Amino acid sequence: MAEQDTETARRGLSPAALLVAGAFFMEFLDGTVIATALPDMAKSFGVDAVDLNIGISAYLMTLAVLIPASGWIADRFGARQVFTTALAIFTLASVLCGLAPNLETFVAMRVLQGAGGALMVPVGRLAVLRTTPKEHLITAIATLTWPALIAPIIGPPLGGFITSYADWRWIFFINLPFGLIAMLLAWRIIPEVRDASRRRFDLPGFLATALAMVSLVWAMELPGAPGFSLPLFIGLLALSVAAFLFALRHFRRAAAPMIRLDAMRIPTFAVTMYGGSLFRCSISAVPFLLPLLFQVGFGMDAFHSGLLVLAVFVGNLVIKPATTPLIRHLGFKRLLIGNGILNVVALAACAWLTPQTPVWLVLLVLGLGGVFRSVQFTGISTLAFADVPAAQMSYANTLFSTATQLAIGLGITLGTAGIRLGEAIGDGLGLGLENMPGISFRIAFLFIAAVSLVGLLDTLRLTRDAGQSVSRKAAG
Repeated sequence: MAEQDTETARRGLSPAALLVAGAFFMEFLDGTVIATALPDMAKSFGVDAVDLNIGISAYLMTLAVLIPASGWIADRFGARQVFTTALAIFTLASVLCGLAPNLETFVAMRVLQGAGGALMVPVGRLAVLRTTPKEHLITAIATLTWPALIAPIIGPPLGGFITSYADWRWIFFINLPFGLIAMLLAWRIIPEVRDASRRRFDLPGFLATALAMVSLVWAMELPGAPGFSLPLFIGLLALSVAAFLFALRHFRRAAAPMIRLDAMRIPTFAVTMYGGSLFRCSISAVPFLLPLLFQVGFGMDAFHSGLLVLAVFVGNLVIKPATTPLIRHLGFKRLLIGNGILNVVALAACAWLTPQTPVWLVLLVLGLGGVFRSVQFTGISTLAFADVPAAQMSYANTLFSTATQLAIGLGITLGTAGIRLGEAIGDGLGLGLENMPGISFRIAFLFIAAVSLVGLLDTLRLTRDAGQSVSRKAAG
């Protein structure tokens, strides 16, 4: 058995990587599965469905505050202990969310759940990154990235199924058995990774980063909310930018900053942070836009809309075994540019779908889109750490996790902005649902395709042998 585990770890599919991926799936799924349950939850709490947005916002804000501190916490207390504790917090908070008698209790438990999720994801990834050889990093990262791609796709239909045939509270209760099993396994197989040096906690950096992130997340929640205040929106954005600039200045000057920016000097890491963040923003908008296109734009019911969206999941799943061979054969630069162009085309193709489009063609477009986004997501996530030295891995992982969380949140805002742009263009051209069904959502897909294309341009800065230590693709 030990020999089999060792051989599995050598291929990048260590038990730790599989366990962390499972925990990621549970965390990502929990962030999306409640979307279709909001009306039923609102009835239980005696509030309007829109009031439950505070539960989602509280969760996102907690993630935004604590993720930047996750690297220090893991280095200080050890990855195994922190990851197991995070699982315990997340599981307990899930049960308490399901037992919540009112909105106030539910929001408080969502904050507690966010605290567990904020530590679970980056600390788990750090434990895998530090113990996986470079030549097997592609497979390990591919294992860790599939939850972020799949959970947003299957979350809404799963939440709808549970709500329709059981009760919305079971959305949270089902985390209990999986969480307990994961905790037992984590204590046995997660490596005890920690920093030998005891650096002090960077309180000024933490407070500045927390202020910047909370202000930004709060500002992102305002557009479209009842009683929207433009001065408040602008003020929050200004406060976020000011706190962010102060944090950057502090991180460059502090002796022991919470987040070191050294990794930004590594070309491969920098590309995945700049252009890669735009890509992550664009794909995060897809699970938000597709159901709206089918249900609001085309008048489909939630069940049939969910069945169509599952084609994206199939595309993600089918291509996974081929991702590593593709990276090894083509190298990072050729793969990311070629596949990135196909991803942009697939996003733009969604803008040409109509209620009359044959079902087989819709499934083909969505399935291929899932293929291209999966390959691109895995490639970017792997390249990010390809050239990062082991000594900088904790800081780089914290920076990457923070940027990823921001990109996911901004993706929803990006999709909303695309819809607003589509509405403005449709009204300006005299187009409406009766003339061109789903026009605003279709223009939104063109908008996010353009954003993804802009992010792709940054990939041109890569050298031909970028990430060669991981891909083992020789230059030339």
